[in-house]
Amino acid sequence: MMASGLPTLRPRRYRLIVFDWDGTLADSTVIIASSIQRACGDLGLPVPDDRAARHVIGLGLADALRYVAPTLPEERYPELSLRYRDHYLARDPEIPLFEGAAELLRELRAAGYLLGVATGKSRRGLDRALDQQGLRELFHHTRCADEGRPKPDPDMLHCLMERSRVAPSQTLMIGDTSHDVELAHNAGAGIVAVSYGAHALDDLRLYDAVPIVHSLAELRAWIAQNG
Repeated sequence: MMASGLPTLRPRRYRLIVFDWDGTLADSTVIIASSIQRACGDLGLPVPDDRAARHVIGLGLADALRYVAPTLPEERYPELSLRYRDHYLARDPEIPLFEGAAELLRELRAAGYLLGVATGKSRRGLDRALDQQGLRELFHHTRCADEGRPKPDPDMLHCLMERSRVAPSQTLMIGDTSHDVELAHNAGAGIVAVSYGAHALDDLRLYDAVPIVHSLAELRAWIAQNG
């Protein structure tokens, strides 16, 4: 359990905190990567290694398929997507949140932060996950890859900032991939990277001075001091 009560006496740097979903709030990296690998195997394609399968987590569907199956003609993308979906949905109900994630979100909401999600999931997939975890009411706005331009294009954050009427300098992105780091950089927002998700530390260090935390407890402490 995390201690309650974020400091409220000092002026806040951020008003809007935007979370990635898979690998940041939800412990889904292994299931997503293995579903990608099994789908490629089903179609007789070279099976990507773990790092390659993890790399595409958070990207839009077309970009992800192009990366893991570079020899597959685009007209066959629906086949690979369907096989991935079958494998993923078979295990979707068992995906948990990281320990302490729900408590942190509720604490941030109670402290007055606006909360958002920017994810490579589809709208249907995110809505299903929010309902499974009972978190829908905690987020003010959410944006998915099939609703605009996917990461690392700044479209997601631009949309969330516009809806929230918050400037980039008052926006903090929290994610576990280099795509999240680039997204925040491209949108002019702040970024904190978490090291417990899909991408390795070297992938997260795209730009100088990117804060990296190694647990949700460390993230909470960082926000308490810097947010």
